[in-house]
Amino acid sequence: MKTASPPTVKRPRTIAGVTSASADGARAHTVALYEAALRLMQDGKYEKAHTAFNQMLASSPADLAERIRMYINACTQQVSKGKTSFQSCEERYDYAISLLNEGNYEDARAELKKIIADNGQADYAFYGLAVLASMTGDAHNCLELLTEAIRLNARNRIQARADSDFQDMADDPRFTELLYPEA
Repeated sequence: MKTASPPTVKRPRTIAGVTSASADGARAHTVALYEAALRLMQDGKYEKAHTAFNQMLASSPADLAERIRMYINACTQQVSKGKTSFQSCEERYDYAISLLNEGNYEDARAELKKIIADNGQADYAFYGLAVLASMTGDAHNCLELLTEAIRLNARNRIQARADSDFQDMADDPRFTELLYPEA
């Protein structure tokens, strides 16, 4: 009866011969780092993934280096994609309204709040937040924000009367009282 010999581990062959065990360990470590960086990308953590890919690029094997460069470029594009710059608060407001119209309520809210942080007298930003609150069913905040917009600029009262974005508020007596105080 023959006894089974332990399986032999074949080392990858290279032009120079067989790779050493330490080279296999280094490659396994690089591949593990590569996979971790890919997971960061998949989680949307592009800046961290960019850093991780950059750190492993210098010591990576040639077959991974090209892929790593590709992912570095993808991370750079994703990071720069989220950065917008505006020449004025009005440009930021237009951007916020476009986000609102696309249904990106949280991003729109953040942009409108940035306007107010820069200029506490920006009645149009309070008005935009009031519209957003109306559209998301937050009647209490809608009334508070619209009250502030009207306090800062009385023309907002007239605009709100004709604004279909406040249709969900039309049955609220507080809303009617705010828009028609003389009645």
